[in-house]
Amino acid sequence: MSLNNSANGRPVDKGKGRAVEPPTERTPLIPPASSSLSSSVSDIEPLHTQSRRPLLYKLLYVFFISLLLCVVVVVALALLAWSYASRASNLSPDTIINDGLVFEGPSRVDVLNMTDTGEIWALIEGRIGLDAGGVTGMNSADQDNLVQDLWKSLGRWGIRKLDRVSVHMSSVHVVSEHGERLATLTIPSQEIAITADPPDDLSWLQPVSTTVFIQPTTNGSVLKSFVQEAWREGSFALKMDIGEVAVEGGSLGNTGWRHNLHNKFRDVNTVIRLIIPRLPGLPQPGRNVPSPSLEDLINLESFSVTTVNDKLTLAACATIIDPAPPSFNFTLPPLPFVVSFPPDVPIAHVTTESFTTTHPNITLHMTGSVLPLPSGSSSVLSTFLSRYLSALPNPITISTPLVSNLSVDAVFPGPRPRPKVLRNVTIHDMKIKPRGSIFFASGTVFARIVLPKGMNIDLDVSHVLPGVLVFDGEPPQSDAALPDPLPDHAFAHIQPDEWLVSKCVPAESNEDGGSAFAVSAKIEEVPLEVLPGRQKEFSNFVSKVIFGADGALAGLVGTVAVCVDVPGLPSEDDSLQLDGLPFQGSVRVGKKSIFSLTEWLPLL
Repeated sequence: MSLNNSANGRPVDKGKGRAVEPPTERTPLIPPASSSLSSSVSDIEPLHTQSRRPLLYKLLYVFFISLLLCVVVVVALALLAWSYASRASNLSPDTIINDGLVFEGPSRVDVLNMTDTGEIWALIEGRIGLDAGGVTGMNSADQDNLVQDLWKSLGRWGIRKLDRVSVHMSSVHVVSEHGERLATLTIPSQEIAITADPPDDLSWLQPVSTTVFIQPTTNGSVLKSFVQEAWREGSFALKMDIGEVAVEGGSLGNTGWRHNLHNKFRDVNTVIRLIIPRLPGLPQPGRNVPSPSLEDLINLESFSVTTVNDKLTLAACATIIDPAPPSFNFTLPPLPFVVSFPPDVPIAHVTTESFTTTHPNITLHMTGSVLPLPSGSSSVLSTFLSRYLSALPNPITISTPLVSNLSVDAVFPGPRPRPKVLRNVTIHDMKIKPRGSIFFASGTVFARIVLPKGMNIDLDVSHVLPGVLVFDGEPPQSDAALPDPLPDHAFAHIQPDEWLVSKCVPAESNEDGGSAFAVSAKIEEVPLEVLPGRQKEFSNFVSKVIFGADGALAGLVGTVAVCVDVPGLPSEDDSLQLDGLPFQGSVRVGKKSIFSLTEWLPLL
């Protein structure tokens, strides 16, 4: 068997395919692709298409799954944010103020300025904070489950990231429970720190210092009634009316993302109830206990009135109980007051010096001047001075031009110990002359007037009207001007029917008193009335005068009324009349005092 080979030694294809034509001059140099190659390419294209489709499906699957997850997350975050925002937006101002806002203090109040109408600029310092977790329900609780704890934890994280809020508000109108306006406050924008899960103490509060413009009511009677009722109840309630309150996230002037968190409240009305604590030195408030009077709070340490350039100037020092805690500091500028005598007689204008609270008492210094007396009011001042010189208290009222219709009743205490205004009282050249059954006394009364310490003024005693009990011997030591019942040895009474003209000259003073004056007045044949049932004592006294080698010592006890002119006291009325000034003295009565013995012997 033989095999047929081509010329080049390759085997000859003996298949049944169409024979290849020999090349000609029209045969292309590059032969066309063979049908077998086309067939193979067409077979490969479906394979590539089939391999790309699963990848596209996977990509689309991943895309839609991711999109779905993003939508779910966004919706979840939106719902979560809505839940937080819903809680925050549904909070009422009452809840925020009464349950969330915490203020400690004020620790210091400085009154910077006051207008003539009583408007006040005050710098107030304290510590403030907002328990945002408490009012929004984000604070942790033992009964929370896992979901609640996670939800609250995220809320607390948001509160801490927010850190603080800025509050802008319109004027605050403070009203009593009865609807009476007490004050209007203008408060600048404030930053308030917020927190969640605060500690039990107040260490989380942040210091705040702000200037508040206060416009108190001009109706002082409303303020007075409010204070008195609050003390009786032991507590008080204040209604706050605010037109608009705007709250923004972040600090003042913040332009970051926190600024986009904001809310606005309109027509805010809330009630704040406070309990009056026990105040040192004062009775316990409440239980219908009346409010303490001014004399319970103020103690007059010193008082002086001085004549300066024909004007009466006043100076006083008083101590006031400081009921505030030691951590509280309060500063006041000079304040004007008017002191009046009842029913309504202005007598002095005084101004307090600026002071700062001290513990346990505040020392208050005052200066002022005596006001012109209204016509017909000199009797009121006379009564005041008479009682004061007798160490008796006097009712006064204190008011301030800063608040109208407000007056506080007070008591001006008398000096302690009781001053001895009339000293060294005696009668020179005393003569006693009988005329029938009536006896008459003549002589010159001398006395030394020493005003209480602090009263360094000029005055002129123009007239005196004495009422004298005459004793056989030294008068008894008694604080009563006219003792009742009459003591032993009192036998006569001398009472002129008319005022006696007197002379008054300045005298040397000493350290235990104020200005001093020497006063003298002549008495001429003034009736000497023998007291009922004391004829025997009178006869014994006359016997001593006639038969005694040195005469007899007559004790003098009584009171005197004086008419006083005070330079620097502007008044349209006559002189001041001071009644009931007590005195004690004595006089030696000799034989020359009884004129003719022949007139006396029949009476013994």
